[in-house]
Amino acid sequence: MPETDAPDAQAVGSRVEELLAQLGSASDPAVAGQAEELVGLLVEFYGAGLARIVELLDEPALTPLLDDKLVASLLVLHDLHPRSTEERVLAALETVRPYLGSHAGDVEYLGLDSDNVVQLRLAGSCDGCPSSAVTVNLAIEKAIEDAAPEVTRVDVDGVTSPGSGLDATDSEGRTLLPLSPADKEPAAPAATWVQMDGLGELGQGRLIATQVSATAAVVCNVAGNLYAYADRCAGCGGGLGDAVLEGALLRCVACDQRYDVVRAGRGAGGDTGLHLDPLPLLAEGDGVRIAAPVHAGSS
Repeated sequence: MPETDAPDAQAVGSRVEELLAQLGSASDPAVAGQAEELVGLLVEFYGAGLARIVELLDEPALTPLLDDKLVASLLVLHDLHPRSTEERVLAALETVRPYLGSHAGDVEYLGLDSDNVVQLRLAGSCDGCPSSAVTVNLAIEKAIEDAAPEVTRVDVDGVTSPGSGLDATDSEGRTLLPLSPADKEPAAPAATWVQMDGLGELGQGRLIATQVSATAAVVCNVAGNLYAYADRCAGCGGGLGDAVLEGALLRCVACDQRYDVVRAGRGAGGDTGLHLDPLPLLAEGDGVRIAAPVHAGSS
């Protein structure tokens, strides 16, 4: 079964718990107890099978299985994953560091507590580009969620509140990203991740206009790295599908405004106070994903 068609292990687990809760409240207690016992026996049975598979496979044969999200999540569920939570979190952070660099930021791993809460410190931001802070947060949380689904929360040390602007600094004078602490649940999800096909073949120095869910976007390849932005010039309001990519600068042909693609779309030349709206993009072994904003009224 292709990985893109595989079920979401977390979603399946949540649904099983939901069904058991419904049985417990609406059925005979004996029936509910039998249903819970049945689920427990099935989980124990296939868990024993997974343990035997891991025992029989050597490291070269096991490695490709660890790269499969569904298999890896099942191994985590049964405490069979050969790599610790901390190792997988650190590996996930490495995958997003190039992306953070394009937003003039970095992430420092501070530790993992006994409740599987990850502690991070974020520093740096794109001056005049508040939307880049949101994209950084989304990219980090998604990378950690995929690599270590057992992580219960991501806490960010020393971040400023959403309304405090971009001028707060840490003890070393570095600008702090204005992110909300991860344990404060938003009223609704800010974005949804969309798997994009064909972008891995986008040649260096090329750009393409595309659709990410309901959001028009433009994706650029600069020096082998992909960057995604909302398809709207901040200068004239027109689309960027026919824009020209000049090295790291994206030039709108309608108004000649230029934007630095690798620095979160900040204006370069013309009106430097303008900036594009970046969209989080993760290029991984299984393809490219872009986070599309969830618009008001959408489900």
